[in-house]
Amino acid sequence: MTKTLIKGGTIISMDRKTGDFAKGDILVNGSEIEKIGKSIRSPGAKVIDATGMIVMPGFVNAHLHTWQTGIRGVAGNWSIPEYLHQMHATIAPRYTANDTYLGNLVGALNQINLGATTIFDWCHNNSTPAHSDAGVAGLQESGIRALFGHGSPKPDAKKGAKHFSEIPHPRSELERLRKGALSDDDGLVTLAMSALGVDFSVWDVVEHDFALAKELDLIISTHVWGAPTRLNPDGYKKLAKRKLLDRRHNLVHGNYLSDDELKLVLDSGASVTITPEVEIQMGHGQPLIGRVRALGGKPSIGIDVECNISGDMFTVMRMALQPQRLVDNQATVRETKAIVSSLSIKPREALEWATINAAKAMGLDHKVGSLKPGKQADIIMINGNDLNLFPVHNPLESVVFHAHGGNVDTVMIAGKIQKQNGKLKYRGLRGKMDELARSGRRILKGIKVAA
Repeated sequence: MTKTLIKGGTIISMDRKTGDFAKGDILVNGSEIEKIGKSIRSPGAKVIDATGMIVMPGFVNAHLHTWQTGIRGVAGNWSIPEYLHQMHATIAPRYTANDTYLGNLVGALNQINLGATTIFDWCHNNSTPAHSDAGVAGLQESGIRALFGHGSPKPDAKKGAKHFSEIPHPRSELERLRKGALSDDDGLVTLAMSALGVDFSVWDVVEHDFALAKELDLIISTHVWGAPTRLNPDGYKKLAKRKLLDRRHNLVHGNYLSDDELKLVLDSGASVTITPEVEIQMGHGQPLIGRVRALGGKPSIGIDVECNISGDMFTVMRMALQPQRLVDNQATVRETKAIVSSLSIKPREALEWATINAAKAMGLDHKVGSLKPGKQADIIMINGNDLNLFPVHNPLESVVFHAHGGNVDTVMIAGKIQKQNGKLKYRGLRGKMDELARSGRRILKGIKVAA
């Protein structure tokens, strides 16, 4: 097996036992990390000089609708009702399987380029099996690690047809994918369910979908707003009573859930993913970072939709941290009638939201999210000599507060270099980008997208 020695970097491991190193080495054997230490000798290993680099686990983007990559820049002025109508009733039905392939391929390559080594691809526009296969193929071709969250489209119902809220998740498609393209549970791309959940489906569908996830032992992720108008205000209580609410569930958003309901979800072992920038823009409500923390939970974060925001996890991490600090600071001033003397959230915790916590939400924390021997070698190197970072006095704060995707010099996924010296290894990218541009123009033709 090929060995690679990453030598002389500043290591932020995100693992308490491993610790951090002002200057250290990482030995990679095949797809796994074999050893981390101050100085490692491994004759014959390929050496990567990490001098001046901050070496850390790749970001784990816990929520991304990658299929929308080709229609960037259309939703920056949309509220959530406008988004739901324009995207799902108007734009999504225009997608061919090839459009989905291109969006997933280029979108995943962009994530790698920006330092994310793992994504939860919430692919909810699979109108045919060909769309699903194309989405999976795009992810696999990119080299990223991903959960392919199979989801169903949400068009306006045709006359005489059932509304999407009444349609159960298709067992046949999940079984087909698991027996076919996603049969390897140790592969880079594995299967999950992106289901309608308690907000967007009738109770019989909710119960069916959660029971199916339990039977197939799949992560089941759902969009939950928690507004009074949702279809199942007592949905989580009913799921818990039927023992269908557990670690497999990943709740996304949840801004209007009561504390009691949120506590019920967290106590079940389920995870909560926040997409702060999109939630702030579209009117979802105040992001749940503070409330999840107060209830003893561990938040995870994701991008959500690139049709209106950047895919950069550095940006989303700051968008999660700083508004919550603002809320906490204001609460402190109200309660104490004095100026804030210390901040509520440390930078390391914010980095956890984007690495190990997100990996746990995806059921992948035994593989990724931190650097330690035995885990997969999903590693990024950030160039500390770049003008916006230099000089690096506190590596962790440099990552959390100063870095951006352009500072990512090297990306390794499962021991394979996917980006080096600031350049993606993928060949033929320009051609795929041109195809994506043509795809986007065709999809949006005749649709008013100007702000």
